[in-house]
Amino acid sequence: MMSISLLGGIVTAVCCCLWLLLGMRRRQTGEPPLESGIIPYLGCALQFGANPLEFLRANQRKHGHIFTCQLMGNYVHFITNPLSYHKVLCHGKYLDWKKFHFTASAKAFGHRSIDPSDGNTTDNINKTIIKTLQGDALNLLAAAMMENLQLVLRPQVAPQPEKPAWVTEGMYSFCYRVMFEAGYVTLFGKDPIGHDAQKALILNNLDNFKQFDKIFPALVAGFPIHVFKTGHYAREKLAEGLRLQKLRKRDHISELVRFLNDTLSTLDDAEKAKSLLAVLWASQANTIPATFWCLFQTIRSPEAMKAASEEVNKTLEKAGQKISLDDKPIYLNQIELDSMPVLDSIIKESLRLSSASLNIRTAKEDFTLHLQDGSYNIRKDDIIALYPQLMHLDPEIYPDPLTFKYDRYLDENGKTKTTFYSHGLKLKYYYMPFGSGATICPGRLFAVQEIKQFLILMLSYFDLELVESHVKCPPLDQSRAGLGILPPSNDIEFRYKLKHL
Repeated sequence: MMSISLLGGIVTAVCCCLWLLLGMRRRQTGEPPLESGIIPYLGCALQFGANPLEFLRANQRKHGHIFTCQLMGNYVHFITNPLSYHKVLCHGKYLDWKKFHFTASAKAFGHRSIDPSDGNTTDNINKTIIKTLQGDALNLLAAAMMENLQLVLRPQVAPQPEKPAWVTEGMYSFCYRVMFEAGYVTLFGKDPIGHDAQKALILNNLDNFKQFDKIFPALVAGFPIHVFKTGHYAREKLAEGLRLQKLRKRDHISELVRFLNDTLSTLDDAEKAKSLLAVLWASQANTIPATFWCLFQTIRSPEAMKAASEEVNKTLEKAGQKISLDDKPIYLNQIELDSMPVLDSIIKESLRLSSASLNIRTAKEDFTLHLQDGSYNIRKDDIIALYPQLMHLDPEIYPDPLTFKYDRYLDENGKTKTTFYSHGLKLKYYYMPFGSGATICPGRLFAVQEIKQFLILMLSYFDLELVESHVKCPPLDQSRAGLGILPPSNDIEFRYKLKHL
């Protein structure tokens, strides 16, 4: 037994030596500084995964504003100077954003590739998604979400003849439950099985969504789903509920879902359902933690609470909307929602502090990348990456960057501020929680609107307070770094009570 173990060790050592001698990538003239790591294939993946922000800051101090890291067999060029972000996007003809995103989607959701270049779909899929998330389609979607949010929130607080009672709940759990139910019904329609039965069905889907979402980072990293029995079961149950025969029974299905079903005509029913599961995840996974952070930061800051409440009351009054449990649900149109700079600033500031997205593009061919700091040779199939959290927490751009300032995105006239600088130069890109260029999230407008709607309703219907008035801000859950908005590592208890309306 010992001799076999010894032989295995020798073979492993020889393989590592051969990799070091023959397989390790060497930096060539004109290329960025290279960090290969000491573990074959993994490279720097463990250090990056432990704390991406600190890993990138350390390499930025060591190498400058551009450097290359080996991560899970890929060579990734990190661009860390925000003054160079727009220059990266100018090289679009050399960069492919679809390859990584379509591959990751197929891995995570289990459908066949929907990359048009693979022949299963056409370029219309991207146009369809964008078309159904802007303009008149966005207006309809936002109106449905506003109505559904009120249907979810209002029954929880049926009017009492006497003094309303305080309800205590974990804020993240509360946001998760409310936003998931309202968002699910908005996209995939209402089941005519009755309110109670539908609510039970949604709550079951919510449990399955949580189980699937737990393993999502591992799936994107390339781990097979069969390793995760509970998560695999949850994914299949979620997809089963999105099959065409189930959707046909529902009322008020969104244009996005209807058009996608038509666009994905080459896929069978099971494949379509898994593609729609990708839509469900994209609509919830980042919006839910974003909603939590916006509500938490608002309640935690008396100045933010006062300014937001005043803006909400003024907007509702101007729109002729009255808050009442007996009256019809309130409604604000697109123009009215877009004319709330205080809420916009609160949302932007909350997302600035909690977002950790990774913007990725793959080189189609060898080319030279021209940046603010110089020009660099890039090899075919290498990855160009932007990590905007570096910029969002840069004290040169955002003084006192770890402090929530509700009015950070307001100018001296109370209007939206759009001018930010780095080292005396005006930035074209200074706020990027939703990505950039061709990879920018197509649902970002809807996401901001539904968070804004949630805040409007919470501030209008409820008295709100934290159980611990001076509670510390919970740390960010770094296990989801690179995927968007990071959730809190622990929940925060709060109290809500129906106002005397």
